[in-house]
Amino acid sequence: MSTNQTSNVNVAIDPITVEIIRNGLYAVTEEMKTNLTRTAYNLIIYEALDFTVGLFTKEGDTVSIGLGLPMFIRGMSETVKAKIRHFGYENILPGDILVTNDAYTTGSHLNHFTFTMPVFHEGRLEGFTCCMAHWLDVGGTLGNVTTDIFSEGIQIPIMKYQREGVVNQDLIDIIAMNVRLAERALGDLRAQITAITTGERRYSELLQRYGVDAVNGSIRQIMDSSEAVARKNTLSIPDGVYEAESFMDDDGLDIGKRIPIRVKVTVTGEEMTVDLSDVSKQVRGFYNSGFTTGIACAQVAYKCLTTPTDYPVNDGSFRPLKVIMPMGTVISAERPYPMRVWMTFPMTVIDTIFKALAPAIPHRSIAGHHADLVFPNIHGISPEDGRLFIVGIGPLGGGWGAKSGEDGVSVTVCINDGDTHNSPTEQLEAKYPVLVEKYEIRQDSAGAGRQRGGLGAEMVVQALSPFTVTTRIDRVHCKPWGLEGGTDAMGNGLAVRHKGEWKTDHLNAKIFNVRLERGDAYKMLSGGGGGFGDPLERDAELVAEDVREGYVSAGVAREVYRVALDSQGRVAQEATNALRSSPRSVRNGTTDTLAWDGQ
Repeated sequence: MSTNQTSNVNVAIDPITVEIIRNGLYAVTEEMKTNLTRTAYNLIIYEALDFTVGLFTKEGDTVSIGLGLPMFIRGMSETVKAKIRHFGYENILPGDILVTNDAYTTGSHLNHFTFTMPVFHEGRLEGFTCCMAHWLDVGGTLGNVTTDIFSEGIQIPIMKYQREGVVNQDLIDIIAMNVRLAERALGDLRAQITAITTGERRYSELLQRYGVDAVNGSIRQIMDSSEAVARKNTLSIPDGVYEAESFMDDDGLDIGKRIPIRVKVTVTGEEMTVDLSDVSKQVRGFYNSGFTTGIACAQVAYKCLTTPTDYPVNDGSFRPLKVIMPMGTVISAERPYPMRVWMTFPMTVIDTIFKALAPAIPHRSIAGHHADLVFPNIHGISPEDGRLFIVGIGPLGGGWGAKSGEDGVSVTVCINDGDTHNSPTEQLEAKYPVLVEKYEIRQDSAGAGRQRGGLGAEMVVQALSPFTVTTRIDRVHCKPWGLEGGTDAMGNGLAVRHKGEWKTDHLNAKIFNVRLERGDAYKMLSGGGGGFGDPLERDAELVAEDVREGYVSAGVAREVYRVALDSQGRVAQEATNALRSSPRSVRNGTTDTLAWDGQ
C-alpha cells in the first residue's frame, strides 16, 4: 500500500471552494469536540473542557484545532510527528490508532493521553486526527510535590492502541491496573476514541466529496493566507530588540526562592524571533514542562498579536516566527524532571512576551494577568458509597490585564486554558461532599489605571465530610503588573479554616495533603489584572460606577483614583478636582502616582 503518492497540491483552488473547505475543516473539529464531551466520564473533560482535538496533514502539520487549550497548539502537532518518526509511514495502516502520554513528547503532564488516527483515502495516507485530553488520575502519588517523572503516574510510550481495527487489550489491562479509578479512566479513553474516529470519518467524507486535490490545495491556500496575515501584522511592529523579566514565586520545594522568566524578542521586517534562552533552568519541583510547551508559549503570544481571529488555527500562522530555546529549562525540561504542574509557568512566559513588546506596540499590548488556574485538588472517601473520589475544582478564573483602550476582563480563565470552564457549583455539590459557601468577585483586586484591570474572584468551599486538599498556586508575591503608569493587581491567594479559625499567613499558596474535617473549609483567591495608564486619568464617573458595582471600594476610589463620592455614591466634583490637583505622594525620593501597593 503506497503512502508516498501525492496529489497535485499546486493546483489553484477557487476562493468559494477554499472557504467551503475551511468551514468544513472547522466543522469536523467542532463535531469531534461535541462527541468527546457527550461521552466523557469526568467533569474535567465534559464540564471544564480540558482537552483539544485537531486535524493534521500527513506530515503532522496543524490543519485545524478545535478551539480549546492554547498551549496544546504545538504539543499535538509534535506528538503526531513523533508518532510518524517512531513507526514510519510504512507501518501506519488503516484502522490503526496510536497513543502516548509521554510528558517529554507532548510537553505536558502524564494526565494528557493523546490518541491519533490516520486518515486514508483510496489507499493513500492523507492526514491524521488527534485528541489530547486530561485524565483525572493516572496513578502516581497524590498530593505531594513530585521530584521526578516516575512518581507522577503511568507512562505509556508511543505505541498502537489499535492495530488495523483490533484493540490492544493488553494495553487496556495495564492502564486499568495502574490507575485508581479504572472505570472513569477507561470511559474517558473510549470518549477520546469516539472523537478521533468521528474526525477520521468526517475528514474522509470531505476528501470523498471534494476530492484530494481540492482539499489539499485549499489547506495549502488557507495556510498561505494565514502566513500572509501574520507577516503583514508583524511588519507593523517597529523593528528592534525588546526584553522583559518577571518572576515566579517558587517551585514548591525551595519556598521563597524566586524563579526568573526572561525573554528577548527581535523584530526584523515581517519576521519575529522569540529568544527564551534566559528562562530559568529546570527546577526540582513539579512545575516544569517540555520543549513543545516552550515553543507554544511563543506561538500563543505571536498569534494573539498577529492573527488572533484567523481560523482555523493552523501552522501557516507561525511561519514568520522563530523560537530560540535550549533544552533543560522550565519550559524545555528533560527526563526525569517532574512535570505534573506543567501549565503554570508557561502562562507567565506568555505574559512576559507581551510585556517585552509593550513599549513597541502599546496599543496592542496587555498588562499582566492572574496567570494561574487557582485550582485545588481534593480527594477522600465518599460518604454516599464508601468509594474513593478525586476531583479538581476550578479553574477559578481571575483578572486579565487592561489594554490601552479597554478595561481588563474579570473572573476569566487564564491564557493557558483558553476555552476551559469553571466547575458549576450545582455539579460539585451533587457529586461530591462539598458546600460552596461563597463564589464572588474580589473587590479591589484589579490594578488601577486609566483603564482598570479585570477583577479576580473569591471562592470558599466547606467540607461536608473529611477530605484532603492540595493546591499548587503561584504568582502570590509576583503580582500581575501594570503598564504605562497602571498599578499592579492583587496576586493570587489562599486561606484554610480549621475549627472556625482562618489561617491566612501561608508563605505562599501551595499546600499539600492538608486534611479538612467536616465544617472546615478552604478559600481560593484569584488575582486581578494590571492597570493601564495613569489612574488619575480615569474618568471619575467610571470610578463611581465601579464603586456602585462593588468592584472598587470607596477608600480605593479616594486614595488611588483621587475620586471623592457623596453620600449617594455620586462624584463630588469639587472635592475630586481638589484631590486630583494635589501633589502626588513622594516615597523613597521618587514621585509616585499613588500610595498603594495593590493589596
